[in-house]
Amino acid sequence: MTRNDKRLAILLAAALLSPAALALTSDRNQPIQIEADQGSLDQGNRSTEFSGNVVIQQGTMYIRAAKVRVVKAEDGAQTMTASGSPVHFGQQLDRQGTVKGQAARVEYQSATGIVKLSGGAKLERGGDRASGDTITYNTRTEVYTVLGGSRSNANKGRVSITIQPQQK
Repeated sequence: MTRNDKRLAILLAAALLSPAALALTSDRNQPIQIEADQGSLDQGNRSTEFSGNVVIQQGTMYIRAAKVRVVKAEDGAQTMTASGSPVHFGQQLDRQGTVKGQAARVEYQSATGIVKLSGGAKLERGGDRASGDTITYNTRTEVYTVLGGSRSNANKGRVSITIQPQQK
């Protein structure tokens, strides 16, 4: 089975075996709030950098990191890149609890609701778990893709997914 075949199988398993549960739709209409020990603003480049116990919140979605860089596009969409040891991410779902994740680096696109966790990425929803080098998570559809990375990393380029049986 090729890497693309494995990726497709993982996507299908995640889509078919987990019940539909979307992130809170009200989150994307909430303002993005950022707190940190320090920050600097570059208005010319529309970018801001934060460091020291950075907490970003948009509704129930949060990112906690050591450092975060935020770039705001002309249309108002924001791209956030967070780094830390590790960066933590989470969000309340419309149904069935919360989703939580962590990685060495997290990128978030406010316009698309896409969160990319890379470097020892882990994601948990209820009892379901996924881990790999990179996890891309769509906060709007709750679809995630897991990639194993290079064979030189600790998990030998493999991904790990645990899917709990559905309760009747």
